[in-house]
Amino acid sequence: MSTEILLQAATDVRENAYAPYSHFKVGAAVRAASGAVYSGCNVENAAYPEGTCAEAGAIAAMVAAGETELVEVAVIADCPSPVPPCGGCRQKLAEFGRHDVKVTLATVAGARTETTVGDLLPGSFSAGHMGHP
Repeated sequence: MSTEILLQAATDVRENAYAPYSHFKVGAAVRAASGAVYSGCNVENAAYPEGTCAEAGAIAAMVAAGETELVEVAVIADCPSPVPPCGGCRQKLAEFGRHDVKVTLATVAGARTETTVGDLLPGSFSAGHMGHP
């Protein structure tokens, strides 16, 4: 399955974003180890900290479907340059994806940047820090 399919899923779900305050719609899609694609969009709330990022929504959909490993990520927004995940979403991606998982960041206009989960969050906190394997 190609990155193009993942980007299309992120692009499609972005249209459903609920962003009445920032007007900044973001779509994200993750490919799970099974090959299934899960997508999510940002959902704002008047009490700003209570909103949900697109990446978190995609991960939640994956986990709700019974999967816990992501193998590729795509994030898209309408902005001048590809938008990186926020710090919290970087940690969420690191929870479910290995350091070498490919992350494609894109704009609606077609600009793209490729990185990895490990490059987005070097030195991430993990279960190993709590004494768990």
